[in-house]
Amino acid sequence: MDDCIGVSNKVYSDEQLAIQIPETAHQISSDSWFQVGFVLTTGINSVYVLGYSGAVMVPLGWVGGVVGLLLATAISLYANVLIAKLHEFGGRRHIRYRDLAGFVYGPKAYSLTWVLQYVNLFMINVGYVILAGQALKAIYVLFWDDNVMKLPHFIAMAGFVCGIFAICIPHLSALRIWLGFSTFFSLVYIVIAFALSLRDGIRAPPRDYDIPGSDISRVFTTIGASASLVFAFNTGMLPEIQATVRQPVVGNMMKALYFQFTVGVLPLYAVAFMGYWAYGNHAPAYLLTSVSGPLWVKTFANISAFLQTVIALHIFASPMYEYLDTKYGIRGSALAIKNLSFRIMVRGGYLAVTTLLAAALPFIGDFMSLTGAISTFPLTFILANHMYMVAKRNKLTSLQKLWHWINVIFFGFMSVAAAVAALRLIAVDSKNYSFFADI
Repeated sequence: MDDCIGVSNKVYSDEQLAIQIPETAHQISSDSWFQVGFVLTTGINSVYVLGYSGAVMVPLGWVGGVVGLLLATAISLYANVLIAKLHEFGGRRHIRYRDLAGFVYGPKAYSLTWVLQYVNLFMINVGYVILAGQALKAIYVLFWDDNVMKLPHFIAMAGFVCGIFAICIPHLSALRIWLGFSTFFSLVYIVIAFALSLRDGIRAPPRDYDIPGSDISRVFTTIGASASLVFAFNTGMLPEIQATVRQPVVGNMMKALYFQFTVGVLPLYAVAFMGYWAYGNHAPAYLLTSVSGPLWVKTFANISAFLQTVIALHIFASPMYEYLDTKYGIRGSALAIKNLSFRIMVRGGYLAVTTLLAAALPFIGDFMSLTGAISTFPLTFILANHMYMVAKRNKLTSLQKLWHWINVIFFGFMSVAAAVAALRLIAVDSKNYSFFADI
């Protein structure tokens, strides 16, 4: 087994279908399980947590929201463990999701997984740019509520800063100290959002917790919220993150996953539940827009939310960066003229497209639902269960195989239903708002 950078491997499925696994220009096997655990925790406690009160709890209510989040945590941990256990399947490192799918199924699955994964990561990054823009707008409104600057302006600013950061940080392992900053920023906006929501809830009259909308709209919003639930806990890039962990790869990744789904989920729960308790079915898509409190405290929270989003976006964009850097042979010093100019053009172009879409359709809740439907369900639940079943087919009992088939069928149905619901939500919002809306 070769863990070295720059080595090209050829792998075969059981049917001897050859696919070429490209070499990587990025570092692998260099990080502790604790650092990887923080990467995973950064993903689930990103600024997206400030939207779960509105995107998950409001459509599902207390019972559905609490039970749904707990179930999503459990099934997400299970699905991620299945993927992590296959990282060294067949005696080889599978450092990309598409590598693993190609090894198990063949070239067509390699290509399909590549498409699904990058659609997933692109849409997640669109959401991050929207959230970063909302954080900047929230700061602006605190000081100048003159309605001169609109949300698309702030989204453009956010995209520019994300581009600068992407150019300066060459690969995922290079984040290192930035993960510490990310954790600090997360704690700031989570603690402030929790504390100010608690204060508002204590002072406010009784809230309405009824699920809003007509019977038909409730059906669609409930299904859409289920996609947001699985979106909350899954990255869609577990093999890429696992590639950075030191040996023993599987054992260390298990530690990182258990850290993520125990300690790491607590802040998410706290903010989602407190925001819904404080504001009921009027909980917003970005919680810091509803809280009341000292001006400097809210400013600090929004600045922290903005900065953490810049770091989190880089994590989810890193598989795209790795692919492009490897394809075009970007190696050596990050400050070399060739490498620096490549990052400026390619990463800058990628984030320009991301920012343009974010500004044109700034409906964050809809993007969470659609991402969960068309990519998180297939990648994390359908593919994980079926791939594990195929890879371990000689070691599983009939009952275990039946269990995996039930998961594949159930999550396949949920994926289709959630995609329909999410597209309906986007269509409705597009009628209510124009492109480049200020919402």
